[in-house]
Amino acid sequence: MEESQIEDIAKLLKTMSHPIRLKILCLLQDRELTVGDLHKEVQTTNANVSQHLSILRNQGIITYRKDANFIYNRITEGRVTELIRTMRELFCENH
Repeated sequence: MEESQIEDIAKLLKTMSHPIRLKILCLLQDRELTVGDLHKEVQTTNANVSQHLSILRNQGIITYRKDANFIYNRITEGRVTELIRTMRELFCENH
């Protein structure tokens, strides 16, 4: 693995490692959600959710689309979805 690849992976994992961002990504794994939906699930302020969404967007992990007054967020990178799925299997599934 090249040094630039290692740095890119480390940056991605560092971004994902915050508990709120990881929870947001787990919630977005299977569907799009609005900031309001995420706020209810994450149980923090809308401003805090928005701040974490902004970090994820700036890293290119998620994107959004506007529909009337709603902003729907989704994961843009299939590898992130696969990584979350693998982490769930390894750490969250009952064996």
